[in-house]
Amino acid sequence: MKKRKTDCPITFALDFYGDRWSLLILRDVLFMGKRGYKEFLESKEKISTNILASRLEKLEENDFLVKERDSKNKKKFIYSPTPKALDLMPVLLEFVRWSAKYDEETPVTKKFLQKLKNDREGLIKEMTAHLKKSD
Repeated sequence: MKKRKTDCPITFALDFYGDRWSLLILRDVLFMGKRGYKEFLESKEKISTNILASRLEKLEENDFLVKERDSKNKKKFIYSPTPKALDLMPVLLEFVRWSAKYDEETPVTKKFLQKLKNDREGLIKEMTAHLKKSD
């Protein structure tokens, strides 16, 4: 095992998924149901192709995503979340909650935020079930 510079749990987590692009790819997979390379490129943040390829590879190597041939088009690959990625959903939802609190221009609906506040586990189950149906 690689020697760590610190035993801080936040540092440990950031070493695996802590850059902006990796989190946005995970957001796209977990919240928006995106699965393909082209879909990731179409995100509003406009990730460059070299960064996207690098982050997808890193997320796959670190067991956040599984890369498989698309059953509908064998020339394409699709990316699916692993249980490790699904375990990040509560963390990402807390980012959403925090941002909605402090960002007056957030596009997050009051209905979604209310569900997050009142039934976080139910919301996570709904979102996870939706992901499993899309396989």
